[in-house]
Amino acid sequence: MSTPTKKVAFHTLGCKLNFSETSTISRDFKRYGFEKVNYTDKADLYVLNTCSVTENADKEARKLIRQAKRRNPNSSIAVIGCYAQLKPSEIASIEGVDLVLGAEEKFNLLKHLDKIDLKTAATVVQTHIKHTTNFNSSFSDGERTRSFLKVQDGCDYTCSFCTIPQARGSSRSDTVKGTLAIAEKVANSNAREIVLTGVNIGDFGKGTPENFLDLLTQLDKLSDIDRIRISSIEPNLLTDEIILFCNNSNKFVPHFHLPLQSGSNKILKSMKRRYNKELYSERVSLIKSTNSEACIGVDVIVGFPGEEKEDFLKTYHFLNELDISYLHVFTYSERSKTDALKIKEVVSKENRSERSRMLHILSDKKKRYFYDKFVKSIRPVLFESFKNGKLIGHTDNYIKVKVEGPNTLINRIKNVKLIQNQGSFVEGVLN
Repeated sequence: MSTPTKKVAFHTLGCKLNFSETSTISRDFKRYGFEKVNYTDKADLYVLNTCSVTENADKEARKLIRQAKRRNPNSSIAVIGCYAQLKPSEIASIEGVDLVLGAEEKFNLLKHLDKIDLKTAATVVQTHIKHTTNFNSSFSDGERTRSFLKVQDGCDYTCSFCTIPQARGSSRSDTVKGTLAIAEKVANSNAREIVLTGVNIGDFGKGTPENFLDLLTQLDKLSDIDRIRISSIEPNLLTDEIILFCNNSNKFVPHFHLPLQSGSNKILKSMKRRYNKELYSERVSLIKSTNSEACIGVDVIVGFPGEEKEDFLKTYHFLNELDISYLHVFTYSERSKTDALKIKEVVSKENRSERSRMLHILSDKKKRYFYDKFVKSIRPVLFESFKNGKLIGHTDNYIKVKVEGPNTLINRIKNVKLIQNQGSFVEGVLN
């Protein structure tokens, strides 16, 4: 009688970077004969790739660990990712956890499985983050239409609210040649779009003769890939040359995501950000002056310690006046071992919630206004899914579109006439 195939299930919390890494690790398991199943299914091994940007991310991780153990009491559970690097002992103390791997070891998960012993306490394999110096290439292949390609890892910034440098280490990346080789694998996987991800991707090539623009120039020459999208880039690293290159490229889409965090220079300084709102405004102006159709997304944090009402209103009015397309609003969350904890002027939870609500409303208005500008126009749409009889996809400039049509058009780009703005998406017809 043959030995039953072991089943492994993965779940990812957090950013696109985590998704690219989970996908790469899961491919290793499949090569070694494991059967990959959904996290909601019964599995022999559950792997949770964690985030730790907020307290909610930590809570979600703990909940998922307990759910997996209830699903199969005889299963093994391995936890990797940022939460595992920052608080390994806390995770190891959760009932049901068998293996905890820090940042340097997560790509060696298969090698560590033999350390799992269900009769003993969880095994923790972790090195100090300063010793995490390897760059492990990764890309996702779970979505047929797009792939998240990791081009950089770690961060040398010291933003006072952020634990990512503690969780992922210093900034590092592969060479342009090495990254291009991985991108060519993605291009051969039937994905039509590549999303470049990392912790601080504008730092690509730091400490070497190469830089991020060098990478973009070579990626632009890729055949068998239709679109390349930059997930997020710091405004101080988004140079004039990068903006002009992307806005004149046929492959790089007109979509930029720029973290702002605050429209108050006082708060930006307290956050230890490396720009002021004037530089941020200049970046937005240059993007729009060279391509008025570009979509610009913004990250913003509300309730940072010391953020008085006046500071928040500066942020609100600054964003209201900027020609941007949508917001990602984050409510400040206290993180251990961050400098922000030293600031005594704490914003109440009630004020944080109200400020978040106001910016979410502003984001809806910005998105509706941006979508309105393209009603009656024709845009290329990459169809990603099919639901309730309609194709769903995004234009090059990141407008979500729903169209009646056959599901055979999934993973294809078709011109669509945008007809009616429904707020969260635009209805269109195939042109």
